[in-house]
Amino acid sequence: MVVETAELQSELEAKGELMLAVSEFDEPLEMHLHDTEIEEGVITIELTDGVLTFDVDEVVAFWHHTHSLADFGLED
Repeated sequence: MVVETAELQSELEAKGELMLAVSEFDEPLEMHLHDTEIEEGVITIELTDGVLTFDVDEVVAFWHHTHSLADFGLED
């Protein structure tokens, strides 16, 4: 999957948050509209204890992250 900067930015703006699979990390990353900047092919995510920066070219997949009542033990 080739991820385009404009597509990623558009999806983030529409959904407010996305999960990313990035080639250099073992675990998916969660990015939010309020803490993520995408400029000139570079993604910057501000974390509570630092800043994570990587190229859009390193993103191999993205998806909208959702939760259910069951995720929180609140199902009927």
